[in-house]
Amino acid sequence: MTQAGEVLVTVATYNERDNLPELVAEIFRQLPQADLLVVDDNSPDGTGAWCDEHARDEPRLRCLHRRGKLGLGTATIAAMKYAIEHGYRYMINMDADFSHPPQYLPALLAGMASADGHAADVAIGSRYVPGGAIEGWPPLRHCMSRGVNLYARWLLGLKARDCSGAYRCYRVERLRQLDFDQILSTGYSFQEEVLFHLQRLGCRFAEIPIVFVDRKRGQSKINLREAFRALGIIFLLAMRRLRPARGRSASAATPRGSDAGGRPG
Repeated sequence: MTQAGEVLVTVATYNERDNLPELVAEIFRQLPQADLLVVDDNSPDGTGAWCDEHARDEPRLRCLHRRGKLGLGTATIAAMKYAIEHGYRYMINMDADFSHPPQYLPALLAGMASADGHAADVAIGSRYVPGGAIEGWPPLRHCMSRGVNLYARWLLGLKARDCSGAYRCYRVERLRQLDFDQILSTGYSFQEEVLFHLQRLGCRFAEIPIVFVDRKRGQSKINLREAFRALGIIFLLAMRRLRPARGRSASAATPRGSDAGGRPG
């Protein structure tokens, strides 16, 4: 059982103001002990302003404002650095559009307890293990997703069946060992790339079945250009498999509470 201040849920947003009130309420209903960080890329619809207004009355909610639309990968890195700097034990990342149903949050957190009999370092909300599924996708989208996963598993040697999903729980102690400067991805290929680096550091993965629901609100942010860029980055990462893994040593990890102000209220 986790305590208050140990779990950080993170969502990257761009024009998600209409989703946030219901999403925030449901996240806190599922994990009342968690804090929630919204990483907003200066959304024109006022997503960041909504967060600031409601954070005044909700100490578990906070918003990290960025100057513009800088990419999902960099937003997730910003969230990871925040989790490290503020001494959290677990960080759960999810999308803001309800394609990642908050009802799975407790199962993801519980999934950190075991991976083949050992504690997991990453629990993946998986569409491609027994019990997992996808609702609302046309056949072509299914084929593309399956193809990208096979491509990443083959080229990068990834052991997880769902390498491209963003619904994950990370052990922050392991995130401290990442060298964020070597990460190439700014967009969607970040999901495969971070697993690649964590696996090379010896991390264990667990996969928790989820039903992914295609977004019913707003517009999808992915496009064909980004998809081809992701394939190219995965290929470049495959070339790194011949090199030794790089990361920060455990002794160089940021100690809990080392930031001057500690965890904000």
